[in-house]
Amino acid sequence: MQLKVPAVPPADETMQLRVPPEGFGIPGGSEKPPISSKQRKSRKAPRPSVLARLATAFRLRLAPLAAVLAPLLARALPYARRLRPQYPRPGRVGWRRWVPSWRQWLGGFFASMSLSTLFLVVAYAATDIPDNLNSYATQQDNVYFWADGTPMARTGWVQRQAMPLKDIPEDVRWAVLAAENASFYSDPGISFKGLSRALFRTIGQGDTQGGSTITQQYVKNVYLNQNQTVSRKFTEAMISLKLDNQMSKDDILEGYLNTSWFGRGTYGIQRAAQAYYGKDVSQLNASEAAFLASLLKGAGLYDPTLNSANRARAVERWSWTLDRMVEIGKLSKAERAKYTKFPEPLKSNPLYDTGEQTDYLVELASQYARKAAHLSDKDWDLGGYQIYTTFDRKRVTALTDAVTKARKQALKDDPKKAKAAHFGAASVATDGRILAVYGGPDHRTQGYNESNATTVPAGSAFMPFVYAAGLENGVVKKRDEPRQEVSGQSLYDGNDGVLVTTPEGPYWDRNGKKVAAHNDGKQSYGQISLHRALALSVNTPFMQLGMDTGLDKVKETAEAAGLLPSSMGPQVPALSLGNSTPSAIRMAGGYATFAAEGRHTEPYSVRRITHNGSAVPMNRPAAKRAVGADVAEEVTSALMDSYRVAHPAAAATAPVAGKAGTNDKDTASWFVGTAKSVSTAVVVYRIDLTKSLEPLPLEGIAGTSADSVPYGIWSRATSPVG
Repeated sequence: MQLKVPAVPPADETMQLRVPPEGFGIPGGSEKPPISSKQRKSRKAPRPSVLARLATAFRLRLAPLAAVLAPLLARALPYARRLRPQYPRPGRVGWRRWVPSWRQWLGGFFASMSLSTLFLVVAYAATDIPDNLNSYATQQDNVYFWADGTPMARTGWVQRQAMPLKDIPEDVRWAVLAAENASFYSDPGISFKGLSRALFRTIGQGDTQGGSTITQQYVKNVYLNQNQTVSRKFTEAMISLKLDNQMSKDDILEGYLNTSWFGRGTYGIQRAAQAYYGKDVSQLNASEAAFLASLLKGAGLYDPTLNSANRARAVERWSWTLDRMVEIGKLSKAERAKYTKFPEPLKSNPLYDTGEQTDYLVELASQYARKAAHLSDKDWDLGGYQIYTTFDRKRVTALTDAVTKARKQALKDDPKKAKAAHFGAASVATDGRILAVYGGPDHRTQGYNESNATTVPAGSAFMPFVYAAGLENGVVKKRDEPRQEVSGQSLYDGNDGVLVTTPEGPYWDRNGKKVAAHNDGKQSYGQISLHRALALSVNTPFMQLGMDTGLDKVKETAEAAGLLPSSMGPQVPALSLGNSTPSAIRMAGGYATFAAEGRHTEPYSVRRITHNGSAVPMNRPAAKRAVGADVAEEVTSALMDSYRVAHPAAAATAPVAGKAGTNDKDTASWFVGTAKSVSTAVVVYRIDLTKSLEPLPLEGIAGTSADSVPYGIWSRATSPVG
């Protein structure tokens, strides 16, 4: 027995001592050389693929297992060698020499099954349900409803509205399940038959084939993309299995019904119901649901309004789905017998037809909703909100028609002047609800809302606020004297050209001249009661009443009644004659305060907000005392007399409290009137927006005091609805 010393391997062999560079892992070495940001970026590893993550998981999870199995594998090794094929096989002749034995076949089968099972177990454990849903899968539109609850308009990039499963009728659910996945409540979340068929089609022929369960389709909708690849299908199956174990079947079904594509730009069963039948999903019957279920196979192939071939396919699929519901015991034969006629859907999606005027309504409601519910722009843009507005469809239509008619007539009578004419109008109830507005002729070309514009002076339509301030606060006529009460019967000088005085004496303007008040047409009325002065719209008593009351008190009263502080004019004598520039909405709200017995409620356009069916907390305006009930009653009485004087024939048919408004520069013409607890304000003015924002003289475009255009609009808009 000699001691054999192995030869030293040559220098080019791999087993040689390799010394790392200085400082790299050697004790006492220097630090690593600095790496530039560019090098660091280039060294940044890409996100590992699904297969790479699986390989890592295999190594980590099999290491402890290998240590345990090593002794067992050592014992089994001699037996395994017997299974090792020897080719050509000894003891065999002909073709049999090249065929494995039955032991080898059996061993190979069990080995394949074991490895496949092990691979799937590790793959299942290594697959995580993504934390973040596809942003497109969660984005929804916001839907606006009229006061009667019917859809008005929608906004957003995506037509999707999530609905709780409890609000989706069982017939609708089972129509979808019957058409797509009848075994949904009993399957494990995937279809092995469908996966095998899809895999064969994808690999073998480069095409795709259905067969996915509803769980798989939901996973594809909200977690993955639509790519038809083996990798995506495998990931889909793993997530589906895990999701089926972690989520209830009802939650999965709810998610599926709210994220599926139904064509016509809609996602989710709720939007599909509205797009194809103009109703909420809660109102669908089994027949309509069976048609909508057919769209899940491909809306481009089953929307019957596109072509005759689509209709034939839709009818066939609709009938099959109803029969399938009977077959699985979810629809009785008697019920099925009722549905013999195909439920024809609407020709087009009604949610796209918002109309020109409703754009102004949506803008108004959107601004109010975000403010009242304290919603951020980010939350609002993600959508899913249902905004129930206060807008009365009939009143909006009547107001729009009345203004449109007046605008056309103005263009016919004087095209040049009418080109710069603007019409703003609004109706506000005594409880603050904005029932109707007219914002402009076309929101696409005129983005601002004329009903909400603070552009032109209120003129003599402002007098009721001066009257209310005097009645509420009393007056001071001489210095150091206590305030004295005034009433509707208190007399004031109604002559034209009377000087305006203060408790200290005459009022001087900045030019050093005494200020005098003037009436329309410089008409004089002598001593006149305040009640009658308002009824006849006499300027001079109210300019003096404002001074006696105090212009600060007049301003406070007008703001308490609903006018915005930002629209109030300077505190000079002209304040009492309407140098303030309130909007039509605010003027209507102010007059509504008098009709509400002196209690003011801030005008609001949204009465309720929900998000995917759940109520969203919002601030609702509460009524506040603006003036005393007796003051409001007297102002209303004087306004009723004002209407009787100006329109005796109309006053005989209905009680109306209303007044016209003009100013000395002829830049605005108003009419504000209250009928049946609804105040409507209409204003006509001229502004050439291509030149400036300065109001232009109307020059007859708004009619005469006896037959004004604003009153004509008010009368036509209110008479059909009261």
